[in-house]
Amino acid sequence: MRYKFKIYWAITVFTLGIIAAVGANITVPATANLESRAEVGHTNTIFNQNGNMISKMSRKIYVGDELINAKGQHFRVIKVNGNKATAKLIGMNKEYLSWRDYFTNLDQVPVTTNKDKKQPVAIYHTHSAESYVPTDGAAFHAYSGGIFKVGQVFANELEQQGVTVVLNDARHDPHDNMAYVRSRRTVTELLQQNPVAMFDVHRDGIPDPNFFYDTVSGEDVARVRFIIGRQNPNMAANKDFAKRLMAYSNQKHPDIVREIFMANGTYNQDLLPTNILIEAGTYTNRREKAEDGIALLADAVPVVVGLGPAAVDSPEAGVSGWQVAGGLLAAALIGGALFLLISTGSVRRSGEKIRGLGKEFGDLWAPLRKKKVTSKDNSDETSNK
Repeated sequence: MRYKFKIYWAITVFTLGIIAAVGANITVPATANLESRAEVGHTNTIFNQNGNMISKMSRKIYVGDELINAKGQHFRVIKVNGNKATAKLIGMNKEYLSWRDYFTNLDQVPVTTNKDKKQPVAIYHTHSAESYVPTDGAAFHAYSGGIFKVGQVFANELEQQGVTVVLNDARHDPHDNMAYVRSRRTVTELLQQNPVAMFDVHRDGIPDPNFFYDTVSGEDVARVRFIIGRQNPNMAANKDFAKRLMAYSNQKHPDIVREIFMANGTYNQDLLPTNILIEAGTYTNRREKAEDGIALLADAVPVVVGLGPAAVDSPEAGVSGWQVAGGLLAAALIGGALFLLISTGSVRRSGEKIRGLGKEFGDLWAPLRKKKVTSKDNSDETSNK
């Protein structure tokens, strides 16, 4: 009976560790309240060290934020003073330029591995009230923002190319930092559909409509921007996916993707290494122009996620999945260790408990090992007769 109790106690420790690990992916990350969200009517401008404007956005900018533009120039913010930020040119982003050259010279495109061609693409909206003033009449419409129609056009264009789409219309109002906490549950539910990629569709909040307006592939559209969270443990994988998608999108429709911005926060991208936040124009653009822009983006998605006819597997794909699994295992071990420490009251007693459990498990398996050896001996005796 005493052996059973100790075994149950050990299982409890490990189970609580697993719960802690899973909880890290369902509950709120530590940086959730630090998400840099777009504030309507605000303009924060990034300049290079020569005083030339690099970009502007309504979201708050922090030292350490980074930007890769469509030319491949890679900048890092080194100073923020009010609504003005200064960024240093790190250099040309070699990975992005490599993808761009590859896509330009080859018909077949390296993609994220997708062995199951039936995997869907998921679309949702964390800021579900976001709207476009010229078309929708206001910057926000509670629970029914014009952004849903932009997401619907995105989904329709993907479906026309044979992609299965899971379009989630969950509302996460109000428009505040906690919206990402509320949409985290939506992302967790979408993960049950095993999506090959996920897109959180937004619009920016700068008042200047011309910043996103441009003529792309003969159409007047509102261009898009990708946002990647810097506090995300999957950042390297998410950023690589964003580089591939920007490179191929801009090869098909030059400059449809304006830039990739690595912002403060996680944006729930820690849950999937192919999750990207898209900003489709700004609130002063006509919604139809945002729809036209995101429709052009949709032309590139199937190939890059491995659902297009020209797709081939990339040797780099799949690495991030092992990284996530490793992170969960580490979290499980840490969670179990913390429970053990709290329950025993000291590191010394925790060590004694672990050694004791090791001995108990050894004693438990000893009869089984003995039985196995005995069975082997009997088998040998029978074969010798």
